[in-house]
Amino acid sequence: MRKFRRSTRSKAFRMARIYPFRAWRYNPSTVRLEDVVTQPYDKISPSMQQAYYQRSPFNLVRIILGLPELFDTERGESVYTRAARDFHAWREQGVLVQEKDPCIFAYSQSFKVPGTEIVKERRGFIALGKLHDYAEQVVFRHEQTLSRPKSDRLNLLKATHAHFGQIFMLYSDPACSVEKILYDGSCPAEAEVTDEYGVLHRLWRIADSAAIRLLTTAMDDKKLIIADGHHRYETALNYSREHAPAAPAKAESSTSQLPQPAYPEAVVMMTFVNTDSDGLVILPTHRVVHSLASFDPADFARAAEEFFTVEPLPTAEAVNYIETLSKQQGTAFVAVTRAGALLLRSKPEAVAAVLAGLPERQRQLDLSQLHSIVLHRLLGLDAEKVREQTNIRYLRDAAEAVELVRPATAGRRGEADVAFLTNPVSMEQLREVAFAGDVMPQKSTDFFPKLLSGLAIYALD
Repeated sequence: MRKFRRSTRSKAFRMARIYPFRAWRYNPSTVRLEDVVTQPYDKISPSMQQAYYQRSPFNLVRIILGLPELFDTERGESVYTRAARDFHAWREQGVLVQEKDPCIFAYSQSFKVPGTEIVKERRGFIALGKLHDYAEQVVFRHEQTLSRPKSDRLNLLKATHAHFGQIFMLYSDPACSVEKILYDGSCPAEAEVTDEYGVLHRLWRIADSAAIRLLTTAMDDKKLIIADGHHRYETALNYSREHAPAAPAKAESSTSQLPQPAYPEAVVMMTFVNTDSDGLVILPTHRVVHSLASFDPADFARAAEEFFTVEPLPTAEAVNYIETLSKQQGTAFVAVTRAGALLLRSKPEAVAAVLAGLPERQRQLDLSQLHSIVLHRLLGLDAEKVREQTNIRYLRDAAEAVELVRPATAGRRGEADVAFLTNPVSMEQLREVAFAGDVMPQKSTDFFPKLLSGLAIYALD
């Protein structure tokens, strides 16, 4: 594995550090895994939240996204104190049990790409990862974050002293050498579950010290990009700063002499996935604009002609609009209004003049042009309205986005003014923006599938 190591390192060189850990996991003799794991907290809709509550009294939603109306606020109870109480009780009752030895977990997800018949497998692994400030240029972000979600996750972390889901991290490994360490194809999965989207999740426990040491060596010169979990990463980083010891702590060693972090708060649970593998899928996130003071489709089309060529499209299903969009060269998106659909293709010179303050790589992004020119300049939505989602919704399903605009379709009233359908961001674009230290507009990427929460839990105490 020498090819993974750099021959020399200066003191200033920063590198990714991963660690095995004694995970807390659901006890299969007490609960069924399919009854207790969930999608990430920010992907849980109100209907999903209710369904999770009904599946099991031990479903993880009761900890990561509790229902406020079930708690007695007059007695000082909150979703956070109840989460801490449940987490403690489930460990005491044996609903959750802790691994005897530090380990990592190979984590595979088999799925059908939405809207196609293509079947893929995404392979990664779960381990602890050292927290780094972005300025250290080991961990890179690609999206902006909001203060409200970070405050919520910080309150939960302070109450429970635990991480229940993984940060989705990307690293580059063209030879797929890390996967070769993790997956030999000879062992059946230790745990598997199929989620509500038909994704098969499988987990293998790896406690062999030689394999873990090979893995830490293979990863120690990697740069990491946050795919999903920006808010939770920054929350963990802030928590780590608050709890850092006054004097540098020495890393502890387990009985197998495996590396361990200097102190529990210095790391967070992560799932690492290779950007060079075929299993990575990024879906577009469409924008639906609603509740504008005044919106006239004809006026919008005329205003858009200053920056885009505007071509009316025949009335069709959302899938047809997406197909048309996928064939376009350069920046383009489809605007669907009650009066019909329009294909908007960028006029480079006109767009460049408006976006002159952005880095070149940002100017080429469809979403940068959509946000800066269409949402802000043409529709009057300032940055705060976009951040707080005052007049905008983000949807993965193009058909749902179109349906919200069309009036009285199948008995459903049109609820929005205009829907913008977009192409997905490419992995190359994401890497360029992240490594340059830039950020994309909020909700620029939608990695599919999501990582399940509850497969492994990292407790700080």
